[in-house]
Amino acid sequence: MTLLRWAFALLLVVLAGGCARGAPPTDEATIKFHYSHYGPDRITVPVGVPVHFTLENDDPIAHEWIVGPPELHQIHRTGTEAWHDTRPNEVSVPAYGTRVTTVLFDKPGEYAFVCHLPGHEEYGMKGVVSVVPNPASFALR
Repeated sequence: MTLLRWAFALLLVVLAGGCARGAPPTDEATIKFHYSHYGPDRITVPVGVPVHFTLENDDPIAHEWIVGPPELHQIHRTGTEAWHDTRPNEVSVPAYGTRVTTVLFDKPGEYAFVCHLPGHEEYGMKGVVSVVPNPASFALR
């Protein structure tokens, strides 16, 4: 892609909603769990691209990473699943453990990620994935 095309694609991304805190969209992210908080707590990813998440738990207790729309989080606030290992957007991570998952976001928007273990969300264990248009899809022809 020429420099002009890249600049145009970047301009379209910014006009379509921008990148969180100046970070460009990424298809790989590492999220660390430390003192029952996520770091980083905000990630920008492109729509329609598989995103590989590495989830590293530095705490002596298990945590979970559940990402999705508000309806999903409401289910988990009242749910009874003690462990998550079958859905890529619902992952439990044991104490001092690491899990890897791949999620494809098919619509732009903001999707919360939360640990729904008792008291963790209230303590601040939450974050946001901002899904933005894919700059590669704006290539001029």
